[in-house]
Amino acid sequence: MSDPALDLLRRVFGHPGFRGEQRQIVEHVTGGGDALVLMPTGGGKSLCYQLPALLREGCALVVSPLIALMQDQVEALRQLGVRAAYLNSTLDAEESARIERELLSGELDLLYVAPERLLTQRFLSLLDRARLALFAIDEAHCVSQWGHDFRPEYRQLTVLHERWPDIPRIALTATADAPTRREIAERLNLEDARQFVSSFDRPNLRYRIVHKDGGGVRQLLDFLDGHRGESGIVYAFSRKRVETVAEQLQAAGLNALPYHAGMDASLRAQNQRRFLQQDGIVMVATIAFGMGIDKPDVRFVAHVDLPKSIEGYYQETGRAGRDGEAAEAWLSYGLGDVVNLRQLIQQGEAGEERKRLELRKLDALLGYCESTQCRRQALLGWFGEAHGGACGNCDNCLDPPRSWDGTQAARKGLSCVYRTGQRFGAGHVIDVLRGVATDKVKQWGHERLSTWSIGSDLDERQWRGVFRQLVAGGLLEADVEHHGALRLTTLSGPVLRGEVELRFRHEPEKPARGRRTRGGSAGTAMVVDLDPESQVRFDALREWRSSTAREQNVPAYVIFHDSTLRAIAQAAPEDLDELSRVPGIGASKLDRYGEAVLQQLFDAA
Repeated sequence: MSDPALDLLRRVFGHPGFRGEQRQIVEHVTGGGDALVLMPTGGGKSLCYQLPALLREGCALVVSPLIALMQDQVEALRQLGVRAAYLNSTLDAEESARIERELLSGELDLLYVAPERLLTQRFLSLLDRARLALFAIDEAHCVSQWGHDFRPEYRQLTVLHERWPDIPRIALTATADAPTRREIAERLNLEDARQFVSSFDRPNLRYRIVHKDGGGVRQLLDFLDGHRGESGIVYAFSRKRVETVAEQLQAAGLNALPYHAGMDASLRAQNQRRFLQQDGIVMVATIAFGMGIDKPDVRFVAHVDLPKSIEGYYQETGRAGRDGEAAEAWLSYGLGDVVNLRQLIQQGEAGEERKRLELRKLDALLGYCESTQCRRQALLGWFGEAHGGACGNCDNCLDPPRSWDGTQAARKGLSCVYRTGQRFGAGHVIDVLRGVATDKVKQWGHERLSTWSIGSDLDERQWRGVFRQLVAGGLLEADVEHHGALRLTTLSGPVLRGEVELRFRHEPEKPARGRRTRGGSAGTAMVVDLDPESQVRFDALREWRSSTAREQNVPAYVIFHDSTLRAIAQAAPEDLDELSRVPGIGASKLDRYGEAVLQQLFDAA
């Protein structure tokens, strides 16, 4: 019996079969149903609307928030032989008019458009005259006013259902906890839509978190030593920090580029294009380098400063390993990060309710960082998904942290905060505890306090760990209005009275150095080591792909993914028929690149 969806999946996209709930989603939307799809980055969301677009009569309209993202997606579809186009501000009037004519004449399968253009009266009138297959609302979490990607125009997309009630809609996102899901459904009039919620787990990602030593750049360089020649992203707190870290990475011989909203727009676009088109670029960026990243072979995402929330952390780390192969998520943080972020939140222009929510999310992220449980278990738990733990692919599972009885140290630290007037940061309090007679200590007469030198049994690094964990546990808070001064909370009382015992993580002796292993837990997708002959073929194919991508001025991955090139290198096909059986090679790419690929294999033999 014929299976049109599976036939298209194989012939156009070159995939042997569906993953997860893809088939159910495709069948539901193709049949005219509305859907809300939550699927992790790299889980195959795009296929959930691209296949129904090809199976239904008319053109699918895809609402996409970023120009760079829609351009790369359209180019990837065109490489597959799909009739796709986009309308955005990069096109001149003549080109825009041509695409509008193609829409009206039925020559397009998918049309990507930004919400701002979609909502104009002129464009809505144009759609009245077109044959529409479906509406796809990508990055649907942009509808949430509590999210860091909030786009007010998304709130107005209910016009699609009001104006065309019989056209199916599919909203998709990779980042949404239960409250955000409810908000998406409510704001887009999708309460009656069928919800498809996939696991948020990314088993190919290895999570590793370290306590910041100094500015953290030395630790970052140690980490990047294991990723030489690979593409990755380093997120930093501020524009100035981005520039500084990029310069330090360049000085260390890395091919690093900066990206932030304060840069010249043309330079920023040039850097993003280089990252997408070239291999081995390290992009140092603020979160301005966000949703437009559709590059599948990002092998690592590093945070050299603490993000603002678990949702932000999850979404940003999700840009690594979209191809399903091994990738790393690395984070360094310190108490100074907490002070900076609290200051940013409290001095912002948001309302008090929003500020309280953001502070709670920051506290939750700090708790996640200090947790001794499996990172995957803790991360998925935040999104309401149970995980048995012991994932075998995070730092806490690979190198379980040791703990120690920190009750007395906590009482000493809390007492010293109180005795010094709750008006100093951790550095000064630690000097008092350790009996370090600095000018500041003498100026305030703190060498005469009862807490003077009572903590000399711990070194500065250990005390910083104590205070960081006291803040994470909610026993202390940083007063951002007084330069990060530590203050006691109501939770500190029972500890000071000896009614509660505390256990702390042992501070590691030194940051881990050297190349990381590629291993992982059973069932984890990992990069396959190629035999020497296959490696030669793979390297030749990558070089050919890079050259071809430069000629066409497109990202290399729209030609072929690394995973496809690796499969070709292993299979070593000798003719087009054998090549056609390699996953990731559809009919259009076989026709377009088949002979060139075979020639590369022949030359590498």
